[in-house]
Amino acid sequence: MFGYLVRRVLTMILTLVVVSALVFVIIQLPPGDYLTSYIDELQSQGEIVPAAKIEFLRSHYGLDRPLIEQYWIWVTGLIQGDLGYSFEFSLPVTDVVGDRLLLTMVLNFSTILFIYVVAFPIGVYSATHQYSWGDHGLTLIGFLGLATPNFLLALVLLYLANVWFGTSIGGLMAPEYLEQPWSIGKALSVLEHLWVPVVVIGTSGTAGMIRRLRANLLDELRKQYVVTGRAKGLPTGRLLLKYPLRMALNPFVADIGSLLPQVVSGSVIVSAVMSLPTTGPILLSALQSQDMYLAGSFLMFLALLTVMGIFLSDILLTALDPRIRLQGGVQR
Repeated sequence: MFGYLVRRVLTMILTLVVVSALVFVIIQLPPGDYLTSYIDELQSQGEIVPAAKIEFLRSHYGLDRPLIEQYWIWVTGLIQGDLGYSFEFSLPVTDVVGDRLLLTMVLNFSTILFIYVVAFPIGVYSATHQYSWGDHGLTLIGFLGLATPNFLLALVLLYLANVWFGTSIGGLMAPEYLEQPWSIGKALSVLEHLWVPVVVIGTSGTAGMIRRLRANLLDELRKQYVVTGRAKGLPTGRLLLKYPLRMALNPFVADIGSLLPQVVSGSVIVSAVMSLPTTGPILLSALQSQDMYLAGSFLMFLALLTVMGIFLSDILLTALDPRIRLQGGVQR
């Protein structure tokens, strides 16, 4: 087991190195750079930018250096915890992110918890009560969740939250707490506003998870070992929990690797619609303006979530499913 963990950690490090190179190359692929976009914006406003100023800015931002040197400075900074300098905001990336990263993590992990808590009992009920009125009703709700655009659901829930509960529209806290330090009142305001984006972002993921769990559990319930267990008189609840449900949980665990970055990246549009102070809108703006250090830091954060999620899901799968072996191959 220890050798397996060491190999996986080394693979994760190598993967992140390769991803960092790909991220840097992809950000550099569009013609020009941040300075080019900045100069074009100034010229569109009628401002004349002298050549000396252009050279000064290029040297100031380090854009006159070779790409390999720019990449090396960025990667070594990431290793030391320095995320780089944001050209657009003229601040270090860590200062630009600030509380947004904390609020993003709270929102995303609350969404993941919502998906699991809601999808698990509904999926089990639908599988054990196949073709009942409850199964049909929950299936209909699931299809509606998959078909409803997130931005439309966000607008509807924002209106209902304001009418029913008096919650301020937009944001993750009341306006009076925006520039204030963290306090009990600010935390309670975040909790008051949090449920709307959690429901909006988690709806589609919940619906898809319900369908996968229902299909897997139905497949397990038809297998011979379940029929044998029933014939031996095992209680229905014990039989369900000990064997078929345990095998049907594989997609729940395997989805951790894709669910973490998917929730982060999938909340960009919702964050823009709902004016959420998360990292999504900043990531979108950084990609549009070619702010390479800011955009690259976000993309590396998504890559880190991906490899960590896959590593965690693999470890949990080996503990959950005895059919999975660390060494692979056929056991003789």
